[in-house]
Amino acid sequence: MATLLSARGRRVPGPVRHSDPDGEVRLALPPSLPAALGCDAVGVPARYGFRLLSRLPGNGCVFADTDWWWWIVPAGSDADLRWPLPSCYAADAYVPDRRPRLIHQPDTTSPYTPPIPLYLMICQLTGVAPAWSVPGVGTPL
Repeated sequence: MATLLSARGRRVPGPVRHSDPDGEVRLALPPSLPAALGCDAVGVPARYGFRLLSRLPGNGCVFADTDWWWWIVPAGSDADLRWPLPSCYAADAYVPDRRPRLIHQPDTTSPYTPPIPLYLMICQLTGVAPAWSVPGVGTPL
Protein backbone atom coordinates (compact mmCIF):
# COMPACT_ATOMS: atom_id res chain seq x y z
CA MET A 1 0.00 0.00 0.00
CA ALA A 2 2.81 2.41 0.82
CA THR A 3 4.29 1.99 -2.64
CA LEU A 4 0.97 2.97 -4.21
CA LEU A 5 0.72 6.12 -2.15
CA SER A 6 4.32 7.11 -2.92
CA ALA A 7 3.55 7.32 -6.64
CA ARG A 8 1.61 10.58 -6.24
CA GLY A 9 4.02 13.02 -7.88
CA ARG A 10 5.21 10.96 -10.84
CA ARG A 11 4.40 11.90 -14.42
CA VAL A 12 5.26 9.68 -17.34
CA PRO A 13 4.30 11.04 -20.77
CA GLY A 14 2.16 8.97 -23.07
CA PRO A 15 0.52 5.58 -22.67
CA VAL A 16 3.62 3.48 -22.03
CA ARG A 17 4.12 0.53 -19.74
CA HIS A 18 6.83 1.77 -17.42
CA SER A 19 8.41 -0.14 -14.56
CA ASP A 20 10.25 1.59 -11.77
CA PRO A 21 12.65 0.44 -9.06
CA ASP A 22 9.88 0.42 -6.42
CA GLY A 23 8.26 -2.59 -8.11
CA GLU A 24 5.47 -0.57 -9.66
CA VAL A 25 4.27 -0.41 -13.24
CA ARG A 26 2.24 2.24 -15.01
CA LEU A 27 -0.82 0.77 -16.71
CA ALA A 28 -0.51 1.18 -20.48
CA LEU A 29 -3.58 2.36 -22.33
CA PRO A 30 -4.21 1.26 -25.91
CA PRO A 31 -2.88 3.90 -28.35
CA SER A 32 -6.38 4.35 -29.79
CA LEU A 33 -7.66 5.63 -26.40
CA PRO A 34 -5.92 8.90 -25.53
CA ALA A 35 -6.02 9.98 -21.90
CA ALA A 36 -6.54 13.70 -22.44
CA LEU A 37 -7.53 14.18 -18.78
CA GLY A 38 -4.53 12.28 -17.44
CA CYS A 39 -5.16 8.98 -15.78
CA ASP A 40 -5.24 7.44 -12.37
CA ALA A 41 -6.48 3.99 -11.41
CA VAL A 42 -8.80 2.63 -8.76
CA GLY A 43 -8.14 -0.91 -7.66
CA VAL A 44 -10.23 -3.43 -5.81
CA PRO A 45 -9.46 -6.96 -4.68
CA ALA A 46 -10.20 -9.46 -7.44
CA ARG A 47 -13.17 -10.88 -5.52
CA TYR A 48 -15.10 -7.68 -6.40
CA GLY A 49 -13.96 -7.48 -10.04
CA PHE A 50 -16.69 -9.30 -11.94
CA ARG A 51 -19.47 -7.74 -9.85
CA LEU A 52 -18.20 -4.22 -10.55
CA LEU A 53 -17.60 -4.87 -14.23
CA SER A 54 -21.10 -6.25 -14.74
CA ARG A 55 -22.96 -3.63 -12.67
CA LEU A 56 -21.35 -0.35 -13.68
CA PRO A 57 -23.26 1.67 -16.29
CA GLY A 58 -20.04 2.31 -18.22
CA ASN A 59 -16.60 0.82 -17.99
CA GLY A 60 -13.43 2.27 -19.40
CA CYS A 61 -10.21 0.33 -19.53
CA VAL A 62 -9.97 -2.35 -16.86
CA PHE A 63 -6.77 -4.16 -15.97
CA ALA A 64 -6.39 -7.23 -13.79
CA ASP A 65 -3.82 -9.46 -12.22
CA THR A 66 -4.42 -12.43 -9.94
CA ASP A 67 -5.13 -10.27 -6.87
CA TRP A 68 -6.44 -6.87 -8.06
CA TRP A 69 -8.62 -5.31 -10.74
CA TRP A 70 -7.89 -1.70 -11.79
CA TRP A 71 -10.28 0.81 -13.41
CA ILE A 72 -8.84 3.80 -15.28
CA VAL A 73 -10.33 7.10 -14.09
CA PRO A 74 -9.49 10.72 -14.93
CA ALA A 75 -6.56 12.18 -12.99
CA GLY A 76 -7.65 13.79 -9.75
CA SER A 77 -10.65 11.54 -9.19
CA ASP A 78 -9.59 11.33 -5.56
CA ALA A 79 -10.30 15.03 -4.95
CA ASP A 80 -12.75 15.37 -2.07
CA LEU A 81 -13.41 11.60 -2.04
CA ARG A 82 -12.31 8.99 0.44
CA TRP A 83 -12.16 5.73 -1.51
CA PRO A 84 -13.20 3.02 0.97
CA LEU A 85 -10.95 0.18 2.03
CA PRO A 86 -10.11 -2.27 0.66
CA SER A 87 -10.05 -0.23 -2.56
CA CYS A 88 -6.86 1.57 -3.48
CA TYR A 89 -6.35 4.79 -5.43
CA ALA A 90 -3.25 4.81 -7.65
CA ALA A 91 -2.13 8.23 -8.89
CA ASP A 92 -0.78 8.25 -12.45
CA ALA A 93 -1.99 4.63 -12.75
CA TYR A 94 1.11 3.25 -11.03
CA VAL A 95 0.21 -0.12 -9.53
CA PRO A 96 2.21 -3.01 -8.02
CA ASP A 97 3.98 -4.90 -10.78
CA ARG A 98 2.09 -8.19 -10.69
CA ARG A 99 1.85 -8.24 -14.47
CA PRO A 100 -1.57 -6.58 -14.84
CA ARG A 101 -3.15 -7.02 -18.24
CA LEU A 102 -5.94 -5.23 -20.06
CA ILE A 103 -9.10 -7.32 -19.69
CA HIS A 104 -11.72 -4.81 -20.83
CA GLN A 105 -11.49 -2.14 -23.49
CA PRO A 106 -14.45 0.24 -23.93
CA ASP A 107 -16.43 0.54 -27.13
CA THR A 108 -16.13 4.34 -26.90
CA THR A 109 -13.17 6.62 -27.59
CA SER A 110 -12.61 7.28 -23.88
CA PRO A 111 -10.46 5.08 -21.63
CA TYR A 112 -12.23 6.27 -18.49
CA THR A 113 -14.73 4.72 -16.13
CA PRO A 114 -16.91 7.47 -14.63
CA PRO A 115 -15.48 7.84 -11.10
CA ILE A 116 -18.67 8.70 -9.18
CA PRO A 117 -20.64 5.56 -10.21
CA LEU A 118 -17.48 3.51 -9.56
CA TYR A 119 -17.09 5.10 -6.13
CA LEU A 120 -20.74 4.52 -5.20
CA MET A 121 -20.62 0.90 -6.37
CA ILE A 122 -17.44 0.22 -4.39
CA CYS A 123 -19.09 1.75 -1.33
CA GLN A 124 -22.11 -0.49 -1.82
CA LEU A 125 -20.03 -3.65 -2.29
CA THR A 126 -17.85 -2.93 0.74
CA GLY A 127 -20.71 -1.82 2.99
CA VAL A 128 -19.23 1.65 3.52
CA ALA A 129 -21.40 4.77 3.47
CA PRO A 130 -20.30 7.23 0.77
CA ALA A 131 -18.46 10.26 2.19
CA TRP A 132 -17.01 13.25 0.44
CA SER A 133 -16.41 16.82 1.40
CA VAL A 134 -17.89 19.81 -0.35
CA PRO A 135 -15.49 22.77 -0.45
CA GLY A 136 -16.73 25.66 1.65
CA VAL A 137 -19.50 23.70 3.39
CA GLY A 138 -19.04 23.41 7.15
CA THR A 139 -15.74 25.27 7.17
CA PRO A 140 -15.36 28.20 9.56
CA LEU A 141 -15.12 31.67 8.03
